[in-house]
Amino acid sequence: MIEDYITKIKANVSIYSTKKTDNVFDGSYKSVYKGNSMNFEDLREYVVGDNIRDIDWKASSRSRTLLVKRYIAEKKHNIMLVFDTGKKMLADTKALETKKEVALMAGGTAAYIACKNGDYIGSVFNKNGMIEYGQLRTGQVNLERLLTMYDRAVFNEESGDLNKSLGFILKNIKRKMVVFVITDATGIKNVSESTLKKLRIMHDILFINISDADFTSGTSYDFDRSEYIPEFFAGNKKLMDLELKIKKELYEENEKKLIRYGAVFADIDSKEDVTEKIVELLERHKYANTRR
Repeated sequence: MIEDYITKIKANVSIYSTKKTDNVFDGSYKSVYKGNSMNFEDLREYVVGDNIRDIDWKASSRSRTLLVKRYIAEKKHNIMLVFDTGKKMLADTKALETKKEVALMAGGTAAYIACKNGDYIGSVFNKNGMIEYGQLRTGQVNLERLLTMYDRAVFNEESGDLNKSLGFILKNIKRKMVVFVITDATGIKNVSESTLKKLRIMHDILFINISDADFTSGTSYDFDRSEYIPEFFAGNKKLMDLELKIKKELYEENEKKLIRYGAVFADIDSKEDVTEKIVELLERHKYANTRR
């Protein structure tokens, strides 16, 4: 039952430290909006589509450039969970837990913390080539609905295109959001830099990287052949070294790409570590925001 996830999430958050999770979202995401009912933030150059009532005529005259006022408001956050549904998410993590299960716990924990803050939670994932969108709403009933949607999703190679899910957000959702992309190392690699660049303009982006079991661990399962990797291959020293080299290169490549586009990330191996890793991720993002 999907309700078990909410129960486990509550227990994990409580065990980790309620005090640490209570305020982890507070003040983290000061969103810039236009509107005269909010506090003035700064000026920027006018772009087509801006409301002419926001133009600061005196400042524009002094600078000889058309400038508009921006206002800052402390509002409820819009939290969007973007889940990977590629077939690889049915494989195991380093802790030998199903990546899908860890993804549910990770996304659910981030959303549960946000729920306690009264934030809006939504989800997007690729369901057999079609986009499944869970609308932004508040409350734990909504969170249960979103987790159930993902739990029942079809996982195949066609569903593994995160760019399609992120493209849906770019095209259809106009409000500023905190976007959690929950995937693995291959998923991060396959997210295009063009998509990241466009997302970064409006949204905060946080990646949750669910680890992969080691090919040479002796417990890796081959989905295509429906069998475990033979011990002959798993225990091969050259293959072990090659696997470590490939994983290290992929990790470093992903890290550079995410840093380039201002996206923080966390690596998660097991459900037991989820709460601590999510809180650390949010704290790193809060720190990154204060430096901008």
